Amino acid sequence: MNSESPARTMTVITQNAFGGPDVLTLGEAPRPRPLATEVLVRVEAAGVNPVDWKTRAGSGMAGVLGEPPFILGWDVAGVVEEVGFGVTTLAVGDRVFGMPWFPRSAGAYAQYVTAPSRQFVKMPEGLSFEEAAAVPLAALTAWQALVDTAHVQSGQTVVVTAAAGGVGHFAVQFAHQLGARVIAVASARHHEWLRAHGAAEVVDYTQTRFEDEISGADAVIELVGGGPDDTTRRAVSTLRAGGILVAVPGGVSAPVVKAAAEAGVRTSAFLVEPDGAGMTAIAGMLARHEVVVEVAEVFELADAARAHQSGETGRTRGKIVLRVQH
Repeated sequence: MNSESPARTMTVITQNAFGGPDVLTLGEAPRPRPLATEVLVRVEAAGVNPVDWKTRAGSGMAGVLGEPPFILGWDVAGVVEEVGFGVTTLAVGDRVFGMPWFPRSAGAYAQYVTAPSRQFVKMPEGLSFEEAAAVPLAALTAWQALVDTAHVQSGQTVVVTAAAGGVGHFAVQFAHQLGARVIAVASARHHEWLRAHGAAEVVDYTQTRFEDEISGADAVIELVGGGPDDTTRRAVSTLRAGGILVAVPGGVSAPVVKAAAEAGVRTSAFLVEPDGAGMTAIAGMLARHEVVVEVAEVFELADAARAHQSGETGRTRGKIVLRVQH
């Protein structure tokens, strides 16, 4: 192979079994080639999301990906390396970001990915690859939950739980940009930061039951889930009759359905989708500095296990990102 020929393999993070972070191992895989209407992207950074570590452990999107081995990751920021026939929106050399293929495998923990060109958009000027990789899945989740599912309008009151997290910090900012009054639920150490990014009111869930402090909201973007504390069910009582609860992590359980029916509250389960139009809107807001992205930590690709360990503490503000070397 001469020096001009592309390598036939690439470095990836793979796993051969479900389990803890230690199942993530550095390996090699065939370098993909784009089909018609697809692009090959040289990945410079990949975002790490809760769905990643849930899938690694055997839940999350494991039912979609099937049994290991597979390559995790859906957040991609990088450079277009090759375009397939029919691609007109992007060109070789474009700096792009997106959330391709979700919930099917995108394989973002790798040096290269291929995906439909319209599942990527150009990165705003001034945004680093690490910042861009922190955006797609979290920001699209917040955007689609607020705009397409809750149909939030100016003047409404929106509650965001886990408000300092990856999805939460975008939801707070997007709701503010939509003209809503935002009530952010987060620990006290994040309150000043959340106020600076659009929260009109903050509630410290470690000191009080948030449902005792909030009532009459038009929409709740619920980002914690059921779990031992049943946060989703508790959120029902914060809404006015006719308000909507968008339950992102765990969906809508039978107890939540019952509580919502008794309160006259609407509920919606939610799963994010690839969305070129949504990404274009988000890129515009980032370019105009109307919203910002918070990167909590950056790890090298080889340290993916450590990135998962950090994320699973549930204490990070914003997003964790993997830097991909070439």
